[in-house]
Amino acid sequence: MHASKYHINTLKEAPAEAEVKSHQLMTRAGMIRKAAGGIYTYMPLGLRILRKIENIVREEMDKAGAIELLMPVVQPAELWVESGRWEQYGAELLRIKDRHQRDFVLQPTSEEVITDIARNEIHSWRQLPLNFYHIQTKFRDERRPRFGLMRGREFTMKDAYSFDRDEASAQSSYDAMYDAYMRIFTRLGLTFRAVAADTGSIGGSRSHEFQVIADTGEDLIVYNPDTQYAANIELAEAACLIPQRGAATDALNKTSTPDAPKCELVAQQLGKPLSDTVKSIVLATDNPDDPAQATIWLLLLRGDHDLNEVKTSKLEGFENGYRFATEAEILDSFGCVPGYLGPINTIKPVTIIADRTVANMSNFICGANTEGFHYTGVNWGRDLPEAKVADLRNVVAGDPANDGGQLAIQRGIEVGHVFFLGDKYSKALNATFLETDGKPALLQMGCYGIGISRIAAAAIEQCHDEKGIIWPKSIAPFELVICPMGWHKSETVRNTAETLYQELKAQGVEVMLDDRDVRPGIMFADWELIGVPLRITIGDRGLKDGIVEIQARRQEAADKVAVADALQHALNLLNSL
Repeated sequence: MHASKYHINTLKEAPAEAEVKSHQLMTRAGMIRKAAGGIYTYMPLGLRILRKIENIVREEMDKAGAIELLMPVVQPAELWVESGRWEQYGAELLRIKDRHQRDFVLQPTSEEVITDIARNEIHSWRQLPLNFYHIQTKFRDERRPRFGLMRGREFTMKDAYSFDRDEASAQSSYDAMYDAYMRIFTRLGLTFRAVAADTGSIGGSRSHEFQVIADTGEDLIVYNPDTQYAANIELAEAACLIPQRGAATDALNKTSTPDAPKCELVAQQLGKPLSDTVKSIVLATDNPDDPAQATIWLLLLRGDHDLNEVKTSKLEGFENGYRFATEAEILDSFGCVPGYLGPINTIKPVTIIADRTVANMSNFICGANTEGFHYTGVNWGRDLPEAKVADLRNVVAGDPANDGGQLAIQRGIEVGHVFFLGDKYSKALNATFLETDGKPALLQMGCYGIGISRIAAAAIEQCHDEKGIIWPKSIAPFELVICPMGWHKSETVRNTAETLYQELKAQGVEVMLDDRDVRPGIMFADWELIGVPLRITIGDRGLKDGIVEIQARRQEAADKVAVADALQHALNLLNSL
């Protein structure tokens, strides 16, 4: 490829709304152009990257036995009504009508369509197992699309769906996809972790996220540096930090704490560590038969800990959802405004759940249900009855790990997710097959997603410097660029560059020859911004000494190489990347 016949349009400045590096650099490098909020055109350089990601994904999915098809972007609403997600999915599901006023959706995912295919195409146990996948445009109507391809509305995704006879074989299909994902992200050249995760709105009972490690990631990953354990913070189990409850040595006192509605302020006023305080979080669960009669819950966490809302949603009694209690409900149950609430002497009975660590605290501080006052010297059993105990909090770095050692936390960007669904969708859509006994049985399903376009952004968040992008070789738009100095002025430079260009092409290298009439500084800046892994610089000055310069994008200085050795040296460097 010659640059003069290609479309290269870099920018010095990123748009003002570009908050993260991937958005800034992809825009400046001419890889994407905004069409509307969260909707982008993939320009030639950007499309090359996406296609390379797709090819790796496709090769590994085919190797794992998955079969490619292509499902529509526009899906009939009837299937979503049948699954129950027409109402459940929420505002991110873009609902549209055709000219006949029939309802459709722009697909955010394809569980309904693929299950409809399965119930019409799979009839016998002899056809199983099956795994279908496609790489297709998705649309989710994000309230606030941001971060470029990291959180857009329209994006490219690979989603696969497995169908099995029973749970055991479905788990084998899940394991095969997990292994395929490990190979995919290894081939992409990214530093990543596979972490246990919550199943979320997709549903199911087993789930792993594949997280690209990056300081700008929105997700927190909890891991044990000494073992293979890793989990999303939403799922990571938080151990009790107090092995044994201490004796009740302090007297219970109602202590004045004016203008201290937060645990931090209380601890500061009383000269106590924040870990001696207990915070109160009031939740409500609504009664569907009587909306006016909500159940009030009081959750207790240590003052320096945060509530994990995913864990909370899985508590007994919270199966149908929960919400934070209104101020009127709090006043009705506690007789006090938020900020001074506690479990002692509530006006009405409330169900109290204590985090594991709180359940072993002694002589602690909590709200007194009187504005401007807290209780000190609070002890279980003596001052208030023992509470229900549950894991309510987020893990923090340094917490003990269940498998030994201490837990650490790092940030990641979710780029892949695998779920075991069981019969969640096959039951809703009555997708059955005939078993060996001739009786119908529900198909057991798994689903497996990879954010193709998000991988491109995540790779940049992980691999960049002050000059621009540093692509892993496997997904770079070009593997190597030849930068001839004075292409239009020196026949020697042109001939040397063209010869090396043809030799590299013959070796299967994806090479760009920059024959544009631009200054060397501009040429170098463009390719450093674009992030091509290897650059060969050819100029009259070097050729007089019989050398060219070869520099990997991550190298600080170029290697001076004899012209005769340039091809092999470049190939060796590429193989090492």
